[in-house]
Formats: sequence, structure tokens, C-alpha cells
Amino acid sequence: MRKLLLSALLAGLIARTAQAADLNLNVEIPRLDVAEYHRPYVAIWLETADQNAVGDLAVWYDVAMKNNEGAQWLKDMRQWWRRSGRNQQFPVDGVSGATRPAGKHALSFSGSQKPLAELKPGRYALVVEAAREVGGRELVRVPFDWPPTKADSLTAQGEHELGAIAVTFTP
Repeated sequence: MRKLLLSALLAGLIARTAQAADLNLNVEIPRLDVAEYHRPYVAIWLETADQNAVGDLAVWYDVAMKNNEGAQWLKDMRQWWRRSGRNQQFPVDGVSGATRPAGKHALSFSGSQKPLAELKPGRYALVVEAAREVGGRELVRVPFDWPPTKADSLTAQGEHELGAIAVTFTP
């Protein structure tokens, strides 16, 4: 009986430790050679294999507009808006932020915090969606298994509104 209890406690500790993996993300926003360039709105979230949102990691939009008017254009990120955005009040602490200029942007997320801490083992995707005024829209998915059993790096490449997307997991 004691061995069984000890095994169960050890298994629970291992499961919690495995799920405390960190996620590091690099998102590239390309500089487009167009007459009228606007920084894109970008949403980054996690979703299940059947494309149900499980948590937002970041939403970049024009937070400097008076009376939070920049939030009205969030619906231009159509996939994110349908899955998660329309159910929220903006700004969201720890998620909302200003649009970013062209270049590479690094983000880090601790596995001990939401939404990573609440992920059950399984197949997920990290999704990055961008929409730009007088521009286009683009969505990039990076599938992954949770929890990671070893350090791993995954990449995907956007075509026009997004550049390279790199995800690194550290158990």
C-alpha cells in the first residue's frame, strides 16, 4: 500500500514538473516595400487539435488610440476574433500590447502560468495571425505535443504579413 501511494505521489510530481515547461517564441514581422505601411495587428494563441482556443499569449494592437478605439479593429484578425477575441474586454492585462515594428520579436512564457499551466497532455498548435490596414491577413500554425519530453524547436514561415515563426520548448 505504501509503495502504491509513493508511486502515485511521484507520478503526480513528475506530471506537474513536465508540464512546467517553458515556451519561447520569436515572431518576425517583415518590412514590406509598399507606399502606405501600417504596423500589423497580431494575435498569438494556443488551440487544441480541433482548433478550439485554450488561451491567448499576446494581442498587439493600437493601444494608444483614445478611448481604446484601436480595439474596434481587432475583429480584422478573423480567426482569433471568432475563437477568443469577441469574448474579451480589452485591454487584457498581461496579454494586450502595442503593435510592433518590422523586425524579430522575442516572447517568453512560463509553464507555471496560464494558459500553459492548464494544458492537459495532447496535441496543440501555437497560432499567429496578423492583419494590416491597407494590407493583407495571414495565419501561421505551429503544431506541437504537450508536455514536451525534451527541449525542442519548431519553425514555420509566413508568406507576406508574417516572416519566420520559431517556437522553443524547455522542459
